Amino acid sequence: MKSTRVRVILAVAATGVALTACSPSQVGAAAVVGGDRISSGELDRNVREYEAALAKINVSPDQLEPYGGSAQFVLFNLATVKQLTKVAESKGATVTDGEIDQAINSQGGAAQYEQQLLREGVAPSQARSYVRAILLTNKLAAKYGGGSDQAAIQRGQQQVINEMKAVPIEWNPRYGTINTQRSQEQPRFFVPSDRFGKASEATLTQ
Repeated sequence: MKSTRVRVILAVAATGVALTACSPSQVGAAAVVGGDRISSGELDRNVREYEAALAKINVSPDQLEPYGGSAQFVLFNLATVKQLTKVAESKGATVTDGEIDQAINSQGGAAQYEQQLLREGVAPSQARSYVRAILLTNKLAAKYGGGSDQAAIQRGQQQVINEMKAVPIEWNPRYGTINTQRSQEQPRFFVPSDRFGKASEATLTQ
């Protein structure tokens, strides 16, 4: 299974999401995706599971510091996977359990693929949701692109990115403010927030 397309979209997704803090009515939410909450408890459970899986392969969470730490890494992927899934399903894209099974088996089976996905910030229990998002997004991008050549793929990807703006993500400023200028020099998904939930210009340009 080629997941390059969805990784490209995930890499630039931050440019299309809301940069606001969660509203008072969403207290206890780590993020709100198109009105759907990701609770702090849900995030904490996924982070614990993720770090336990890392420990089994002798990887310390400290090694994720370039990305901002395991909580930020896991949160970004939980929210963007939910966002991509909501966008694709709202446009009529569908994926069967059989397609998900086939995709996972093509990567060496569940155990092997779950280990691979740790590099993407995905806890093992979220592997199928991640694969579903990949397949849904690729189907939607193919539909929008109208072909399989590189130009068509890029057209489809850009249209999906545009559609993501209709499903905004509100982030709890506890985790920082989304980094809209990610690069090899600035790989963090979030940058520190001030008390109003906005990143300072100096932080973004460091």
